[in-house]
Amino acid sequence: MQSYVNWRVAKVYWKLRAVMADRKITNKALAEELGMNPVSISKLKSNDLLPEIGGEALANICQAISKLSSRECSPSDLIKYVSD
Repeated sequence: MQSYVNWRVAKVYWKLRAVMADRKITNKALAEELGMNPVSISKLKSNDLLPEIGGEALANICQAISKLSSRECSPSDLIKYVSD
C-alpha cells in the first residue's frame, strides 16, 4: 500500500515593485546604483514571486535601496513568506 503525504505549498513573494514605489526609486536610479541596465531592473520588478537570485544579489539590492532612499532596507522588506 502506497502512502501519500499531503504537502503544503509555501510561496515567497517578491515586493521590489512596492518597495521602490513607496520609496520613490526609479528603475534608472536603482540600475545606476547596481551597475545594471534599467530594463533588467524592470524585469526584476515584474516578478510577483521571489526570482532565483542569490543572497549576495539580495544584499546588494537592499544596500542600493537603503542608499537611494536614506531608509534602511532589509531582505524582509523585499520578501514575504506565505504558507498555504
